[in-house]
Amino acid sequence: MDGTNTLGTKLASRPAALHSLAAVGFVTLVSLGVWLAVYSTRFVPQAVGSIGSAAVYLGSIFKPAPHASISVVPAASTTIPFDGATTTAPVAATAATTTDERAKAPASAPSAGKETASASPLGGASPAALSGLPDLVTHIDAVGYLATSSADSFVASSTVPAGSRPAVRFTIKNIGSNATGSWRWSASIPTSSDSIYQSAAQQSLNPGDYIEYTLGFDQANPGTSQMISVTANFDHAVTESATNNDSASVQIKILGS
Repeated sequence: MDGTNTLGTKLASRPAALHSLAAVGFVTLVSLGVWLAVYSTRFVPQAVGSIGSAAVYLGSIFKPAPHASISVVPAASTTIPFDGATTTAPVAATAATTTDERAKAPASAPSAGKETASASPLGGASPAALSGLPDLVTHIDAVGYLATSSADSFVASSTVPAGSRPAVRFTIKNIGSNATGSWRWSASIPTSSDSIYQSAAQQSLNPGDYIEYTLGFDQANPGTSQMISVTANFDHAVTESATNNDSASVQIKILGS
């Protein structure tokens, strides 16, 4: 009997032990979840922020297409001297004539005039009618760095000193035959997280119009052959006559600290 009672007691206590273990495990899981939530709240944003904290410094200048003006250049004028001398036939003497001859003194000759020449602009020539498609082309003008946080402090150089902000100057021009409408561009820059910068909407460019940009950035990834790439109309929002000239790339040497 004692053995039977002992076995029954053990069997009866086993579910209680399992329930206790399950409760402990549940509490442990809840505690771990709370800890992970606190950790992610405190530390994960800092890590993400440090990856995406590179700042971009941008400057731009719009340049309209040059329109030729019409100039009227009158022919140079010269005043030709003219002698007013007149030739008169001799008058025959008569009995009533008291003088032997009548003569008229020649008129005095005017002095020569001053030569003149001038050009008078008539204003800009009428632009050609828009037709066809636009065509954006990207050209890298120079690489270097920013001496300050202003894009106006650009210094052209193939090597970026340690701690400086690398920068690139480039031009995007419409060489097509129609206006672009609103458009955008993007730049791949060698930051610590290999960032892609996408511009805001840019103003429409008529044929021949262009914009000169200066783009600088910090958090640079050092290296002897880092690549900067710029692409106009990267999202293909504008229908162009050609797209093989939308992108341009350049290498730059960025010294480490």
